[in-house]
Amino acid sequence: MPPVPVGIIGAGNISGIYLEADQKFPNIRVTAIADLDMSRARAQAEKFGKQAVTVDDLLADPEIQLVVNLTPPQAHAPVAMRVLEAGKHVYNEKPLAISLEDARRMIALAESKGLRIGCAPDTFLGGGLQTCRALIEKGAIGQPVLAFARMLSAGVESWHPNPEFFYKPGGGPMFDMGPYYLTALVSLLGPAKRVSGMTRITYPERVITSQPLRGTRILVEVPTLVAGLVEFASSAVANVVTTFDICGRSEYELTIYGSEGALRCPDPNTFGGPVLLKRRGDEDWQPIPIRHRWVENSRGIGVAEMVEAIAQGRPHRANAAMAFHVLELMHAFHESAARGEFVSLESACSPPEPLPAEWPAMDRTAM
Repeated sequence: MPPVPVGIIGAGNISGIYLEADQKFPNIRVTAIADLDMSRARAQAEKFGKQAVTVDDLLADPEIQLVVNLTPPQAHAPVAMRVLEAGKHVYNEKPLAISLEDARRMIALAESKGLRIGCAPDTFLGGGLQTCRALIEKGAIGQPVLAFARMLSAGVESWHPNPEFFYKPGGGPMFDMGPYYLTALVSLLGPAKRVSGMTRITYPERVITSQPLRGTRILVEVPTLVAGLVEFASSAVANVVTTFDICGRSEYELTIYGSEGALRCPDPNTFGGPVLLKRRGDEDWQPIPIRHRWVENSRGIGVAEMVEAIAQGRPHRANAAMAFHVLELMHAFHESAARGEFVSLESACSPPEPLPAEWPAMDRTAM
């Protein structure tokens, strides 16, 4: 089948990797990019050889079947609703939405129109985390018991060109980076059952030191330290910490301990390795070869796999059910901190099927 035309709304920092996704994934063809700031859309379009159009024109284009929504978090839900109303599938940047209510409305609208919603992150489809999943399912660490997921950072104002939204509703370390860690945990351990959390704002004001907004002050409106425990339906427990408040180099950890061994997973914001395994009786961690294809920066793999799934009439992997469950998890940390008690989750999801090591099949006509 010919590649499916895809449009992009949002010409920000992340758009570049999606604009070149069709060079990696032959079942999609990125045709146009739109942004409220047409100068940004034109700049990205010229750089990547695409067409710059208005949002209205992109949504009216009858050829475009799926839209990748790369707008700031506050716009994820309203833009996705417009895409669905236009009769197109949508793939949102993370998080799925800011509020659970908006996410529910999006999902209901998609179901009523027979359309699909996908959502980043798609890093769980990379070779590193897929290798970890295969090891867990083969019993390499026995029964998973405890996980540590930590993203410790000094914040984004030193490098991001427009960092203010990271400190407004829909931002913060949990809503920005939490989706990578929580999506990885759900894909490896299954759905969560309940959460306890604690939060704080360490610095009520931030000063941008990056260009072009150097010296601009940001009023912080969301917690910049979110920590807590997650109990999974499988009875495994995870300690999760995300923060923009530490001094020094950023640190990333995702480690899963089991009854027969332990697994050091790669940074869930990446697609590759390393993957390290330590079985009962081992003195040192052993590197595990990654035999899956996607180990470089492969953002867009979730879009391509979604397009394939639609054509084949099967569920796609970076799906709305998992994204909604992760969204509820993130809210649960904050809600638990505010209430001072455990918060039980109402949603659940099944971990997506593992991605075959050689996906996609070399026979491109199967896509």
